[in-house]
Amino acid sequence: MRDASIVAAFDFDGTISTTDSLRVFVRRTVGTPRFVLGALLASPWLIGAALHLIDRGTAKAHFLRAALGARPQTQLDAEAKRFVADGLPALVRPEMLARVRQHRAMGHRVVLVSASPSLYLRPWAASVGFDAVLSTELAFDANGRFAGDFAKPNCWGPEKVRRLEAWWGDAPPRVLFAYGDSRGDKEMAERADHAWIRGQGKLMPLMDDDTPRGVS
Repeated sequence: MRDASIVAAFDFDGTISTTDSLRVFVRRTVGTPRFVLGALLASPWLIGAALHLIDRGTAKAHFLRAALGARPQTQLDAEAKRFVADGLPALVRPEMLARVRQHRAMGHRVVLVSASPSLYLRPWAASVGFDAVLSTELAFDANGRFAGDFAKPNCWGPEKVRRLEAWWGDAPPRVLFAYGDSRGDKEMAERADHAWIRGQGKLMPLMDDDTPRGVS
């Protein structure tokens, strides 16, 4: 029987995937020369973000603006569909997909919480049974072209918790599991009852009473 009072929140890049999916998607979409040019044009912001001098979301928006240009949403949607079909599955860790399915089999709600764009995460997540996707949303102008910015703040760090709390509203979960791999998942892990961060121990076994036999 489904128990909607238990939620499992999963980061994507580095947690479910083996690498940064956004870089792979952009490179496939624009080609290597344009990808490299975009990185060079955005390098002042990318370096600033690496040095913690500017916001990560600002740097990411500058990179996407330089690499993608004003591509139509229809074109990006088509590229995302191809990526989900023949690129993204190869990046997914089988053991993490198995964990998603284990939570679902126990009746828990599963939600993807990622800084990567919903452009391709939403259709992929729907195909494997996620209940919701909370992620970075690209902004498009009145002509349906990429505006070089985000419709909502970059879904990273504290923003992940804000998105989760807005999603469940007045009905917070009785138990929250969180799975991550980096600093961007710190606040979500702290908000959770049971958290696992890649590199800090093995995945905790799940029990029928929804209590893990030890939390890493």
